[in-house]
Amino acid sequence: MPGGMMIPGRNMIGRSNGAGVAYASSSALSLGQNLMDGVHHHQLPAMLQHQLMDHHLLLPQHQHHQQQATSESDARGPHEGGNHNSSINNEELEMSKSGTGSDNNLDGGGDGGAGEEDEQEDPAGQHPRKKKRYHRHTQHQIQELEAFFKECPHPDDKQRKELSRSLNLEPLQVKFWFQNKRTQIKTQHERQENTALRTENDKLRAENMRYKEALANASCPNCGGPAAIGEMSFDEHHLRIENARLRDEIDRISAIAAKYVGGKPVVGAVSSAAYLPLPPQSSGRSALDHHLGGMFAGAEFDKPMVIELAVAAMEELVRMAQLCEPLWIPSIDGEALNEEEYARAFPHGALGPKSPELRSEASRETDVVIMNHISLVEMLMDVRQWSALFSSIVSRAATLDVLSTGVAGNHDGALQLMSAEFQMPSPLVPTRDTQFLRYCKQHPGGAWAVVDVSLDGLRSAAARSHFRRRASGCLIQEMPNGYSKVTWVEHVEAGDDAMVHDLYKPLVNSGLAFGARRWTLTLKRQCERLASAMATVPASGGDVITTAEGRRSMLKLAERMTASFCGGVTASTTHQWTTLSGSGAEDVRVMTRKSVDDPGRPPGIILNAATSFWLPVPPSRVFGFLRDDSTRSEWDILSNGGVVQEMAHIANGSHHGNAVSLLRVNNANSNQSNMLILQECCTDTTGSYVVYAPVDVVAMNVVLNGGDPDYVALLPSGFAILPDGPAGAPDAGGSLLTVAFQILVDSVPTAKLSLGSVATVNSLIACTVERIKAAVVVSAGDNAAAPCATR
Repeated sequence: MPGGMMIPGRNMIGRSNGAGVAYASSSALSLGQNLMDGVHHHQLPAMLQHQLMDHHLLLPQHQHHQQQATSESDARGPHEGGNHNSSINNEELEMSKSGTGSDNNLDGGGDGGAGEEDEQEDPAGQHPRKKKRYHRHTQHQIQELEAFFKECPHPDDKQRKELSRSLNLEPLQVKFWFQNKRTQIKTQHERQENTALRTENDKLRAENMRYKEALANASCPNCGGPAAIGEMSFDEHHLRIENARLRDEIDRISAIAAKYVGGKPVVGAVSSAAYLPLPPQSSGRSALDHHLGGMFAGAEFDKPMVIELAVAAMEELVRMAQLCEPLWIPSIDGEALNEEEYARAFPHGALGPKSPELRSEASRETDVVIMNHISLVEMLMDVRQWSALFSSIVSRAATLDVLSTGVAGNHDGALQLMSAEFQMPSPLVPTRDTQFLRYCKQHPGGAWAVVDVSLDGLRSAAARSHFRRRASGCLIQEMPNGYSKVTWVEHVEAGDDAMVHDLYKPLVNSGLAFGARRWTLTLKRQCERLASAMATVPASGGDVITTAEGRRSMLKLAERMTASFCGGVTASTTHQWTTLSGSGAEDVRVMTRKSVDDPGRPPGIILNAATSFWLPVPPSRVFGFLRDDSTRSEWDILSNGGVVQEMAHIANGSHHGNAVSLLRVNNANSNQSNMLILQECCTDTTGSYVVYAPVDVVAMNVVLNGGDPDYVALLPSGFAILPDGPAGAPDAGGSLLTVAFQILVDSVPTAKLSLGSVATVNSLIACTVERIKAAVVVSAGDNAAAPCATR
């Protein structure tokens, strides 16, 4: 290029030839070259010179000579000329003044060039202005800088100087290149993160829309029609909490996206289309706060008090589960609470000081169960599984509200409002019903804790019930081979002494009736039962059960039978027991129920009859007598003296008495066909059960082949055997025996109950009681086997 052609390139990007000489890269350069190739601009006509200067393609004459001198000086290289060092110092000073690096571009051929500012006059020569000369890096320089950047993105002064010498660059140029490169990498990362956030936001929007459609298309499980608000208590509240969580998540993501891409956050964009409206949120408030606010609006306690109660109960439970003496005193029935030490260790407690009008019951028990800790927590936090697991203790339960679902994937931090009714297998002991919070928390070391605490501590004294559940629950620790160590603490206050029958007062007042040992042993027995159901070992007792599916179906049917028996003999508030009078058996209680469209019960009028009495025989001996097939004819009137044969036997526990059996009664003196009886026996030190029910042969064949057992109609009868008080040795003390029958008296649900049916059932139960008393007392060596008056 001729020395007089210098293209400042307004709105153009300059390049560097490696020697510091700037030239243009636009089409104007080719135009200037065509015009000036081999011709100096002072040889051009005056009019053409003015036109070129107007379009910035030609410099004035004095600037042309100055530029030519500069180009010749640059062409001599760094080793020519005596003023080289001073020129470099002047260039560094100019670069430091001109804000070099702010206009550098990291695309394509070069990066991080420094600009120099020179004064230039306009064509009239009146207003001097400044122009920038850009330095671009060569491909070799960029490759070397990129390679060094991968190893060290933040070079120090020494490293920058070495790079500048090896690449023939200034140290400031190297410094600015690295700064720009780091900025470029950061921008790329932010773009990737923004794309990921947008994708997550879209997923949350789609998930929220699915919840909306599920609510809009919900149907009533009973009639099949559209469900009205209030008919889906559990699912509705669960969806409300999930909707609030998704709204918080979308607001957070949209705020982050707005930070990088600009614009306003999309606050509440999805929740505005929600089926169930939620209250407007303010900064710093969680979905749990909003849901608690809606639930307790206008109540005498608010959400901070509820959260504080749950946290305080959790701390109290963990401490009570870990502390030993003097807080807990060893006893023959486990560990008893030292009330004075408790008052010192917990001066206020989760529910405050204890009420002098209520009796305190506190116990602790530790055992190892055959279930991993995660599955156990899942069952405790699911009300259906929890009530089925403790069907002999929990007569009915419901989740009133899910206040928090916890961390995604587990129940850490889950908080629920629940109601439950706790029972004893006798109509002589009233049930205990309460509303409580259930809070689950994972603690350091992997241990889990699930605590229950009544809401009575948040109510006024006048509104409190006669039963309060203080911090109670369990601490679960993982053990090898799928086992878990469970430490159960049961701490309640009760005031139901006047309603408990005298037969059961010693057992109830000692705390054994609803204590920690009963909860723990029931849990252990049920876990063994579940492990047996999952086993693939074929059942014994012939070729009746040939598949694992048939084994599981039979165990499931027996589980439903036992749960129905336990729920049918209690003094629940849903039961209307009537005491028979004028028959000489004043303690026999009867109750009628109508069965309509219940696949698990035969249709018609069902009569329940139950009675409880005391025997001077240890519970283990009574249990052994009632479960023995060879002695069944001594008490079972319905077997009509026939021989009982065991067709199948499934062991479902470590104790040899825990088993499910299928029995056949051969009536030699009857024209009736042989009858099948499904029977389950289970026992531990807190209580034993022998439950049985006649079953249809055709229906039982379906179950044994792995069919659905829920459609087999059952009317369970049986016995519940409890100790008569705190026991020392297993074979010591007396027994409290409850006998219960369920009989279909009429297959028409609208029929009226006749007095003859009541008299028949009363006679049946009275005769059975007399037979059991006579047989058990004689087998115990008591010759005075007079008829035992029920107490």
